[in-house]
Amino acid sequence: MADVTQELIHEILRRVHARADKADTGIRDLRSEIGSIRLSLHAHQNDINTLYTMLHQIDERLERIENRLELRELAEAQSRFEPHP
Repeated sequence: MADVTQELIHEILRRVHARADKADTGIRDLRSEIGSIRLSLHAHQNDINTLYTMLHQIDERLERIENRLELRELAEAQSRFEPHP
């Protein structure tokens, strides 16, 4: 009876070790996938930051253009009231 119990315990321990090895492999795979997702997120964040920078530059340029147009409109409006030779 003691021999059967020893064999049973060894079989159970082998199965426990096999499951633990599978779990370790699964965890390693998950860590790898999470690392890939993290790199992808950083790349997307950099792309978004680049787009915001470009949008800000376009906004500044548009503001300068609008200021020039306002100055031109003001000069044209004022030239109507000035005497012309």
